[in-house]
Amino acid sequence: MTTQRLGLIMNGVTGRMGLNQHLIRSIVAIRDQGGVVLGNGDRVMPDPILVGRDAGKVEALAKRFDIARWTTDLDKALSDKNDTVVFDAATTQARPFLLTKAINAGKHVYCEKPVATTFAEAIDVVKLANARGVKHGTVQDKLFLPGLKKLAFLRDSGFFGRMLSVRGEFGYWVFEGGWQEAQRPSWNYRKEDGGGIILDMVCHWRYVLDNLFGEVESVVCIGNTDIPERYDEKNRTYAVTADDSAYATFRLKGGVIAHINMSWVTRVYRDDLVTFQVDGTHGSAVAGLTDCMIQARQMTPRPVWNPDEKRMHDFYADWQKLPDNVAYDNGFKEQWEMFIRHVCEGAGYKYTLLEGAKGVQLAECALQSWKERRWVDVEPIRV
Repeated sequence: MTTQRLGLIMNGVTGRMGLNQHLIRSIVAIRDQGGVVLGNGDRVMPDPILVGRDAGKVEALAKRFDIARWTTDLDKALSDKNDTVVFDAATTQARPFLLTKAINAGKHVYCEKPVATTFAEAIDVVKLANARGVKHGTVQDKLFLPGLKKLAFLRDSGFFGRMLSVRGEFGYWVFEGGWQEAQRPSWNYRKEDGGGIILDMVCHWRYVLDNLFGEVESVVCIGNTDIPERYDEKNRTYAVTADDSAYATFRLKGGVIAHINMSWVTRVYRDDLVTFQVDGTHGSAVAGLTDCMIQARQMTPRPVWNPDEKRMHDFYADWQKLPDNVAYDNGFKEQWEMFIRHVCEGAGYKYTLLEGAKGVQLAECALQSWKERRWVDVEPIRV
């Protein structure tokens, strides 16, 4: 058994997602466990170089996690032939430009989503990556959540029978700033900077729906800007120009209807920050980030509508919790390991930049639907 080095350029790890999920809980965790095991028993040890604009922040992160290399010079990092993979978790607007530079430098690329702010830009990057023969991937993290893995298990076991509908609820109250610090960066609320909940979240719903319930065929969507003014990171007021809530209905291949509410201006009264209820002829399930509750048709109560009497029945008691029969690793880390195996031994991998482009396509269709007040068909992608 041998251990090989994988040189990894990591851009955008000073942000919340890049730091917590990708650096700490993925790459540092992989390093601490002794690398990624390949099919032949060999191991791959990622050797990251951290890239960012703020030298102080990047150097501090490198020291904190005992990472030997960091830089503010992305071009210099891209010129090093010993680093073969580029990861990006910085701003969406800058992503197509960065990926294009990395691909032209012959690097394999892996990135957060959205992969671009427009479908045209996303497809251009896909075509370039395919033409240059580099391996590429897009983070599809919600597929690796324990709750959604349990939904996939139920689907594969035939629990639902014929699936009928999916109802998703996502969101929480993001403080406006000023009197309490906001939990999301200010650019999320500026359309000109690539912000907006439709672009951000519909990219997620595309891969969730496609992979779990049926490929998306059409969408109708309405968005809104509910909070017109917020405070930025320097406690200065700014005008909100992007949507902060949206409500979308999707027609899926096979006949399933999915509806998802998404909002950064809602107060949570449910079991988790995101929940999906799946109803089928043989059973229903409600999944959050980790847990999943089920109700088979044999256990379904017989409600009778009567508004004249107070409802005393405990409907929650009619559901059972699906047991945790397997141990679930961090979803971001799991997908990182899959991508590393893809790069180093050619293991199969489906979550490519094309899957990321599909998410941007659906977001554009949703925005078009909102603008034109109509259903919009989602056309097949040919590259």
